[in-house]
Amino acid sequence: MILSLAGVLLVPPLAYSQDQEEIKGAAAEPTDAQEIREQIAAVTKILPTLPDRGAALYFLAAAKQHLGETREALALLKECIALQEGFDPSGEPAFLGLKGSKEFTTLADNVHRDFPVVAQAREALRTTEKDLIPEGLAYDEPRNVFYLSSLNRRKIVEFGRDGKVSDFVPSDRFGLLPVLGIRLDPTDGTVWADSFSDGGRTELLHFDANGKLLGRYNPEGSSKHGFNDLVIRKNGEVITTDSLENNVYRFDPAARTFKILAVHRRLFYPNGIALSSDDQKLYVADSLGVVIVDLASGTSRDVDPGPRSTLAGIDGLYWHNGSLIGIQNGIGSPRVALFRLSSDGLRVTRTNVLENRSNLCVLPTTGAIRGSDFFFIANSQIDNMNNDKVMDVTRLEVIRIGVLRLP
Repeated sequence: MILSLAGVLLVPPLAYSQDQEEIKGAAAEPTDAQEIREQIAAVTKILPTLPDRGAALYFLAAAKQHLGETREALALLKECIALQEGFDPSGEPAFLGLKGSKEFTTLADNVHRDFPVVAQAREALRTTEKDLIPEGLAYDEPRNVFYLSSLNRRKIVEFGRDGKVSDFVPSDRFGLLPVLGIRLDPTDGTVWADSFSDGGRTELLHFDANGKLLGRYNPEGSSKHGFNDLVIRKNGEVITTDSLENNVYRFDPAARTFKILAVHRRLFYPNGIALSSDDQKLYVADSLGVVIVDLASGTSRDVDPGPRSTLAGIDGLYWHNGSLIGIQNGIGSPRVALFRLSSDGLRVTRTNVLENRSNLCVLPTTGAIRGSDFFFIANSQIDNMNNDKVMDVTRLEVIRIGVLRLP
């Protein structure tokens, strides 16, 4: 999940324009202008070294539009769209002010021509509660059940074998923060989950197979943190993205300590995370792409998406038979794609768009693999939350879990 402090939870913080104050009829700069300009400078500096130029251009275009610099934003968007990587600004709230203009309409039409609608998913499960605002999804193979986390109700529900929904961890039991990513420990079937609030409080949670709380852990210090998504290694180590501090942490369950995992470049809202089947290659998604980390040597680099492809804006990220599956909701209109990797895992050899701009795929966030099927949260409704609360209860609807057959 990508979470902004403004409470909009799907794309990088800069990508959603905040309401600007009016001073004597002229729009003032947004309150975070200094931070955004610093991000612009940082991305501009590393742009020549990134394998995905389009990702940096899109990031910069959203930032410029956020600052009200429309001419520069459009120029950057034109350059980005010309690369034909899959960015679709028509579905990007940051560019709402550009809709209706001839230039923007032409850009969107070009994208839709190059990347048509793909509607292969079907609805597999649905909730009974409308106000969950789910974020994490995990599959327990031995029990054949799915776990679904809730931001709004601050709990974890379970889809039984018959599809019925029940509370795995009730909202009134442990006083949890909003719950995000969920993963199963591959050795003992226990459940790990990330949680954090808009205010920067965060916890790593550990439950047994019956929903009993085994432990809750948070990093030391007064800094704001936002644990987002996580993986669990075979040795029990937990690795989690911290989307507010822009870091990745390694958690040692025995010592109960957190340690930053260093990477070769600055991360911009690290989010989805995946682990290769050999337990040695870690993949971390941020606004600009996917970083691969060799956990044995500690070296890292950006995964090359190849021509006419992008790994940017991935929320849920998963390893499957030498490929990465990504739910991309930070590239405008959301999509689900499978990225076939080279044998060394360093570059994408083929991109297969599995779902794109379909009626089912509204605001997808994360998913889980069961055999050859990929289940995913299709309509998270995260855009209806602000400051950890639902903004408009009349817009709530049941949550749909979609499923795709993996190639």
